[in-house]
Amino acid sequence: MPLPTDAVLAHADSDLDGSLGRLFDFLRIPSISTDPAYKDECRRAAQWAADRLAECGFKAEVRPTTGHPMVVAHHDGAGPDAPHVLYYGHYDVQPPDPLDLWNTGPFEPVLVDGPHGKRIVARGAVDDKGQVMMFFEAFRAWHATHGNLPCRVTVFLEGEEECGSPSLVPFLEANKDELGQADVAVVCDTGMWDVETPAITTMLRGMAYTEVKLTGPSRDLHSGLYGGSALNPINALAKILGDLTDDQGRIQLPGFYDGIPERSMEQKAEWESLGFDETAFLADVGLSSSSGEAQRSALERLWARPTADINGIWGGYTGPGSKTVIASEAFAKVSFRLVTGQDPDRVVQAFQRFCDERAPAGAKVAVSDLHGAPAMEVPLDLPQLQAARAALADEFGRPAVTVGSGGSIPVVEKMKRILGLDSVLMGFGLNDDQIHSPNEKFEQVCFHHGLRSNARLLAKLAES
Repeated sequence: MPLPTDAVLAHADSDLDGSLGRLFDFLRIPSISTDPAYKDECRRAAQWAADRLAECGFKAEVRPTTGHPMVVAHHDGAGPDAPHVLYYGHYDVQPPDPLDLWNTGPFEPVLVDGPHGKRIVARGAVDDKGQVMMFFEAFRAWHATHGNLPCRVTVFLEGEEECGSPSLVPFLEANKDELGQADVAVVCDTGMWDVETPAITTMLRGMAYTEVKLTGPSRDLHSGLYGGSALNPINALAKILGDLTDDQGRIQLPGFYDGIPERSMEQKAEWESLGFDETAFLADVGLSSSSGEAQRSALERLWARPTADINGIWGGYTGPGSKTVIASEAFAKVSFRLVTGQDPDRVVQAFQRFCDERAPAGAKVAVSDLHGAPAMEVPLDLPQLQAARAALADEFGRPAVTVGSGGSIPVVEKMKRILGLDSVLMGFGLNDDQIHSPNEKFEQVCFHHGLRSNARLLAKLAES
């Protein structure tokens, strides 16, 4: 006996060209959130998304914020007793610059040939319009075949993800009674292990991002008149930052590793079974050897261990020619990627103590906390995560791997903290999709699998 999902998948396959056409319409809207000149285009993208959801039976609204608008849509699905799922995505995109490196217009989407078949090339193809359209089109397929969805569904799209999400927290706090009614969130802004192997991201590193300022003399000094007697802030700051890690790659902040759990042998074994080639990974960016903590595997270092990185350092004269000056101040941007068990505020405080203990006499050091968020980890026994694994296994004919992410998706932490929702991170991008770069692309086969996987997920969640 055919299952209800069979008809949905058959419709999705038969209407793939229509799905691509709608995605191309979405991609043609230059919804660049960071540039005020595109404010109207962001509003147009939000309205376009709301209109497409309305076509699938949603009650959809474009809601104002102090910045770009949000899209909130609700579908009653199979009724008040059905599971309730919140789908999150973003309709804004990065600027396309540098334009001269694009092979085609960034907002003129095209299908081009690639090693895995056709690929969609445009700004936003995979981040995040293409991934948003996968679940939009899954809704459309269910609506077309059954006139309904098997779950209650809320869709929440923001338009400022690519410019720091300044309106996100106020909006979540103001609407938590509405948005927090869901049982779980689904986020598709992640990737697969490879084109044939689906993945669910269960770990996201957090962040403590700082700026450190070291002040010495009251003004810039002539290095001939004062060199050898006066403190040089740039020298002093460079020495302090040089002590951040030891020769084994361990970070030297006091108490930095306190509370970090060890990964289970089973999880480490699963990561080892993936066959990650770190040599090739580094060779792709022109490096021939790895760094980081000794005695830790590559994926453990990338996903489950914290880092400290100097992201910028400046002071004194950096223009053309020479100027023999001892600067009065030196600055650096220093970021710490954090894992489960670490508190961003405590890390910043530890960094301040670390700098104070090493500052030479006469120097003043101030560490500013610019941004922080804790790491996130989704419980592996979460029922909705198991439903996602089952949906992906049915679609790909192989188990989904659970992976970590060295980066952060801040909305996941915010939805957990404000709405109380765990997230299932089920995305379909690939490492070579050139996100934020010219010629961003999304493999058509990944888009197609993602559409079908989201259709399957709705059925699995309805059963959970």
